[in-house]
Amino acid sequence: MAALNIKKGSNSHSAYNLRSNFSDAIEKHTLAVVVDNEAGVLARVIGLFSGRGYNIDSLTVAEIDHAGHRSRITICTTGTPQTIEQIKAQLGRIVPVHEVHDLTVEGPSVERELALLKVAGDGEKRVEALRLADIFRASVVDSTLKSFVFEITGTPDKIDAFADLMRPLGLVEIARTGVAALSRGS
Repeated sequence: MAALNIKKGSNSHSAYNLRSNFSDAIEKHTLAVVVDNEAGVLARVIGLFSGRGYNIDSLTVAEIDHAGHRSRITICTTGTPQTIEQIKAQLGRIVPVHEVHDLTVEGPSVERELALLKVAGDGEKRVEALRLADIFRASVVDSTLKSFVFEITGTPDKIDAFADLMRPLGLVEIARTGVAALSRGS
């Protein structure tokens, strides 16, 4: 009788499947965390990230239920799928946390960010900055003889693209709010 020629871990139905279900690819995820609106909660959530060496790309916090004393923390972070699962599990164990949603995995979502950009320049650079602002639907919220302050709302990629185009035209300063996100549909 011949031996079976099955490689270890080659069949997902095998009891001896030793392959990890997670990939090693770094992914960007947006997490929505509903917490009690009380002192120290944000510090505990941030402490979870910093204590384990996880990075936060964007952080937005606001009260969502005044009567229920609840706030929503929107966190954009990157990591392997295994790291993201670990972050979600650890967030869920923190006492004042009520809900943890991974908007990246749960389906389509809407992400927006607000940014203010100060661009200094004169002459043709000033005209070009105004043209680009019109294309990107950015508003001029302040103007002097030497500079503009533009307000732009959109996805983080749109804001990055606008900032990249403004750099050679005299981008002086940028302030960003961080990502606000909601899942689409009901």
